[in-house]
Amino acid sequence: MTVNPEWLRPVGDGTHRCWWAGDDPQYRLYHDTEWGRPVVDDQRLFEKICLEGFQSGLSWLTILRKRDNFRSAFAGFDIERVAQFTGSDVERLLGDAGIVRHRGKIEATINNAVCAARMRNAGESLAGYFWSFAPGEAFGRDGTATHASGIPTTSPSAVLLSKDLKKRGFRFVGPTTVYSFMQSMGLVNDHVDGCFVRDVCERERVKVRGQQ
Repeated sequence: MTVNPEWLRPVGDGTHRCWWAGDDPQYRLYHDTEWGRPVVDDQRLFEKICLEGFQSGLSWLTILRKRDNFRSAFAGFDIERVAQFTGSDVERLLGDAGIVRHRGKIEATINNAVCAARMRNAGESLAGYFWSFAPGEAFGRDGTATHASGIPTTSPSAVLLSKDLKKRGFRFVGPTTVYSFMQSMGLVNDHVDGCFVRDVCERERVKVRGQQ
């Protein structure tokens, strides 16, 4: 295999990781242990779809550095608890310097908790719902990449999921946001060829998809 140095960075033991993890230790750990690893836990899926909304217009590293603050501010992203947040909670969160203080995104998170709770109360798990949109193609890549690395910014499956989420009342769930969610939660495996976690992520993705 020929390693393309433009899209890979050496790990130090003869292996490589995706270039975007850069030199930040927290970002590298996220890449190595979280990004692209299939998730089937409703609370983690809810957290991520909300944090992706907060990321809109920002870098994921900005959100990652504030993630513990977000978890504290939003009751660990417990769906039922966040769904009960009121206007006073919105004002509390707008005064919390540890998170992104954007009224629309805060209100969207509370709204999305209400939508998620409604689904769960109807007997529908978020994991089963989200994974029903996981593409069957190799690595989940059902779109066309315009970036030279081969990684798309959206896909047909992300567009479908975005539209369905909006029909269910979710906010801040555009196709690009949803595709980023799918990448991070392992519904899509966008680790570049040559990345040392690419194959294990794909084995896990195929296994989880087959169980849903």
